[in-house]
Amino acid sequence: MSVLVVIPARYGSTRFPGKPLAPIAGKPMIQHVYEGASRAGGVDEVIVATDDERIVSAVVRFGGRAVMTNPDARSGTERVAEVARARNAQVIINVQGDEPLVQPEMIGPLAAFLTQHQAVPMASLMTPLSRPEDAANPNVVKVVVDRDGFALYFSRAPIPHWRDALSSGFGVRGSGQLPTPQNPEPRTYKHLGVYGYQRHFLLKFPSLEPTPLEQAEQLEQLRALEHGYRIKLLETVHDSIGVDTPEDLQRVEAMFQKAVGRRQ
Repeated sequence: MSVLVVIPARYGSTRFPGKPLAPIAGKPMIQHVYEGASRAGGVDEVIVATDDERIVSAVVRFGGRAVMTNPDARSGTERVAEVARARNAQVIINVQGDEPLVQPEMIGPLAAFLTQHQAVPMASLMTPLSRPEDAANPNVVKVVVDRDGFALYFSRAPIPHWRDALSSGFGVRGSGQLPTPQNPEPRTYKHLGVYGYQRHFLLKFPSLEPTPLEQAEQLEQLRALEHGYRIKLLETVHDSIGVDTPEDLQRVEAMFQKAVGRRQ
């Protein structure tokens, strides 16, 4: 089964116009995303899907591939589906264009899982939430899963809610109980903006009616859950930061500079 990675990159972000071209460590952000995706194992093709010729030109300059998509597309998923419709890949990975820290080790296992589990329509990634301040940050999406790793709910709010906890739920129980194998402590997971789809489901998804929870949280993946589709979450040790604001960009830039300092 062939695997296609599509990177949707819209120029006119409301909170941060032009962010795919924002420079990070001497490269436009979209280049960092593209290079991370291109190094992933099992990936046959990587394409940027955009609505702006400036992004196409930037991608071509660093040797990548980009296509123009419908400027009226309502979401990045619609752009991804438009590109997938013109190709024959059976597994499609959607890597958000504002995830410059994406690692090949995040994409490869996702592609492998969907290739091996063709009955699962959709999959994504999660990592343990390590920063307590992120629990209350609405830009950091949280997810809870069942015992088989399938999503129960995604939210911008802190989930799960610890009714009896003294803190935000990072290892403290208000009752004084310690976690045991019979009474395990629930973990708080951060959802990462990398999605994988079986071809048939991706092409169907844009035609599904938007749903109330999706519109309330502004989280498109809730549409799949509300329509009864399952989403598998794979746990990864890798973290990422979605760049939604100039402040996020500064934080990512500092991380790149720190990494360069360690290598010198």
